Amino acid sequence: MNEKSPVRLRRFDDLSFTPRFEYGDMARVTELCGESQGTALGAGWARMTRARIPWTIRYDEVLTVFEGELRLHADGMIHVLGPRDAIWLPAGTELVYEADDALIHYAIHPANWQGGDA
Repeated sequence: MNEKSPVRLRRFDDLSFTPRFEYGDMARVTELCGESQGTALGAGWARMTRARIPWTIRYDEVLTVFEGELRLHADGMIHVLGPRDAIWLPAGTELVYEADDALIHYAIHPANWQGGDA
């Protein structure tokens, strides 16, 4: 793991969101921290627009909705989250993220899920 970066403040109004994976037209993200900062914790913001994204997560994840509504299909249920609602998702969860227009904060562990044995 890299040496840890110093404390850093990110002002929301200064954030730049970039397309995420093959779902860039539906999900844009901005990272607060992750492997490049020398931490096993990944955290940031996501904007979802007209999104329906199937996914199997390979990390533990906590999502908190700040604006809009997120419908999360998992374990045969639809979990509807509105502003200030949060959900914990264990690694291995098969799900579908669905939102018309939502701003979400995420935290994942481990941040290097693509390259490790997450």
